[in-house]
Amino acid sequence: MTKFGLAQPVRRVEDPRLLKGEGRYTDDITPPGTLIGVVLRSPHAHAAITRIDVAQARTRPGVVAVYTHADLAEDGLGTLPCAIPLTNRDGSPRFDPPHPVLADGTVRHVGDPVAFIVAETVQAARDGAEAVEIEYDIQPAVTDLAHATEAGQPQVWAGAAGNVCFDWETGDRAKTEALFAKAAHVTRLTVVNNRVVVNSMEARAALAEFDAATGRWTLTTNTQGGWVIKQLLADAIFKVGADKFRIITPDVGGGFGMKLFLYAEHALTCYAARKLGRPVKWRSERSEAFLSDTQGRANVTLGEIALDADHKFLALRTKNYADMGAYLSTFAPFIPTGAGTKVLASVYGFQAIYANVIGVFTNTVPVDAYRGAGRPESNYLVERLIDAAARELKLDAIELRKRNIVQPAAMPYTSAMGQTYDSGDFARVMEAALGKIDYAGFPARRAEARRRGRLRGIGLAYYLEATGGAPSERAEIRFAEDGGVDLYVGTQSTGQGHETAYVMLTANRLGIDPEKIRVRQGDTDEIPTGGGTGGARSLYSEGQAILATVSTVIEKGKAAAAEMLEASVADIVFDDGQFSIVGTDRGVDILALAQRLRENRAAGREVELLDTAEVARIDSHTFPNGCHMAEVEVDPETGVTHVVRYIVCDDVGRAINPMIVRGQVHGGVAQGIGQALLENTAYDPQSGQLLAGSFMDYAVPRADDLPDIEVDLIEVPCGTNPLGVKGAGEAGAVGSPPAVINALLNALAERGVAAIDMPATPERVWQALHQSRAAA
Repeated sequence: MTKFGLAQPVRRVEDPRLLKGEGRYTDDITPPGTLIGVVLRSPHAHAAITRIDVAQARTRPGVVAVYTHADLAEDGLGTLPCAIPLTNRDGSPRFDPPHPVLADGTVRHVGDPVAFIVAETVQAARDGAEAVEIEYDIQPAVTDLAHATEAGQPQVWAGAAGNVCFDWETGDRAKTEALFAKAAHVTRLTVVNNRVVVNSMEARAALAEFDAATGRWTLTTNTQGGWVIKQLLADAIFKVGADKFRIITPDVGGGFGMKLFLYAEHALTCYAARKLGRPVKWRSERSEAFLSDTQGRANVTLGEIALDADHKFLALRTKNYADMGAYLSTFAPFIPTGAGTKVLASVYGFQAIYANVIGVFTNTVPVDAYRGAGRPESNYLVERLIDAAARELKLDAIELRKRNIVQPAAMPYTSAMGQTYDSGDFARVMEAALGKIDYAGFPARRAEARRRGRLRGIGLAYYLEATGGAPSERAEIRFAEDGGVDLYVGTQSTGQGHETAYVMLTANRLGIDPEKIRVRQGDTDEIPTGGGTGGARSLYSEGQAILATVSTVIEKGKAAAAEMLEASVADIVFDDGQFSIVGTDRGVDILALAQRLRENRAAGREVELLDTAEVARIDSHTFPNGCHMAEVEVDPETGVTHVVRYIVCDDVGRAINPMIVRGQVHGGVAQGIGQALLENTAYDPQSGQLLAGSFMDYAVPRADDLPDIEVDLIEVPCGTNPLGVKGAGEAGAVGSPPAVINALLNALAERGVAAIDMPATPERVWQALHQSRAAA
């Protein structure tokens, strides 16, 4: 890589290493003497464990240990915590069920961990697992969110009446109800945000080592930031100081939110390593991941939108049933509440909004953050409601949006949900999208498709994202003896291209050859604090920390250069990697200066090195937004739907590397199309078995399911951070589901179909068409 400026489409610096197979992932690391752990999981969705006998398993060749809940309890281990307190509408706290590391007498979903078998080899551990004798008293299970709160349904937890975990509210209820009372028109719609399985390319894994001399663990595991894992393991599970844990995160092959959380396997490997005095490693199989990784979405939401006689939006009212699964994962209650509801106003001028969120337990895998984390669900509801209102009022859906969109002159604008948008030109972005897809020419394309026997539809979704995450971030720069520069960051790349973006920033400000800059991440000993990666926060949070650190490096450098050059600090300027005396040709390169300072320190002189660490406060988050437009064609004979055109016009503020931004949008759109048309997490209603438990049954999008995804970036700089950037990592997954479903319903409208739920599989589309025909 050569020197470059910001905003250039620079190829990712990490790609050559990864593409040549030189990545180093958790499962690539096997210290001498490593034992292998296998988790024995429940085959039942809800059952009492009436007997468990591990004696035979312990005698199997190669088996070193078998642990159950009784062993963990005897050694005083705690339970897996939920880090999110929540207050119900009546002021009471949410229900807080225990989440044992291994099942404590009852299993509550298929895949619930029951025993941990540790052996010399994976096959020996599997043999040991098969030898564990367990008797279950099978109980009734509930897996259907839509009916879980109804009277007579099986109860997941005895203390959670009606399977309700929490009943939470936000917004201005009184004002919302008053606006609904005077509305000229009200549209009501119930939408389903289907549960999705994350299926990151790299499955979860954990390798624990314990040093008996220091009483300290080293846990190598694929996280989105090890600091949360470190704190929770110390506080909640082992009840020791956080200094007793070092979390190392090597390369990570995808996270999408799912690798943020504390899992049972983190605790089990650490426990076994301490008990046995040897490293213990566990890695998930793909089928196991379906049953043990947190899943995403899983909402059923009733939305109502009130309009006045001029078709201006007055108010929005929502009631959202959010599936928590059988237990509360680390951040689960926050996703449909604090995270999801803050974007309900989207880019529209609602006067008031009221949202009621009901968290529901089911006998299923726990649900937590998945790319977008609550914001895709809210945007989906709003954009579906607007299209439904347009149909009822016989208005053009585009014109209805234009009539209600917040104008740039209103910035900074405080939404009905109390969020202050610092910048945005939503109308310009929408017009750009309409022009790019040739919205005016769509009728001709529809007529051509009709001649081929196809139904063609066009759909729009304008999304607004609200990024989030930790309120501070840290960066550190160290000038190494080999002439390189090490940049230590508190975020964690899981494939997004962080290394490239951070190198670009640092090289640009310090004038250093990018090839000399190395990004260091993922070690809580080397990096004492960090906010990790999540909520599309990385660039604007870590970027601010890098800028603060670079500024301090430069100030230190000016002082050191002044002494070296025998000049006043006020006469030293820094430009393109050089400290020089203003108006002269006398100067010193920053790397040469750093080397001189190290030599002076080695010689015993008291000098301050250029090495610097700074923590930046993140006082404001960002509001990326954009317009997605999809065109689909449907074969009415089979129900097969193809997305034939897809365009995105995005405002992510200033794009530091447009190539990386477009790649992030492509990935998010692919996931959104998968949710809209393909991904169906089906549970058997009687047994609670996951019917779509492998890639034989669960359809993630393949290349031939996706169109070319055309992305234009319309830069409206953010005013709340010095880079002017807005988070881009989750945007593609936020706008795509409503754009695709709105396009599909537009295609089906001429056959009388007014509603369909995700995933709109060929079977569901075919049934909708035939039911409409029968009704006619």
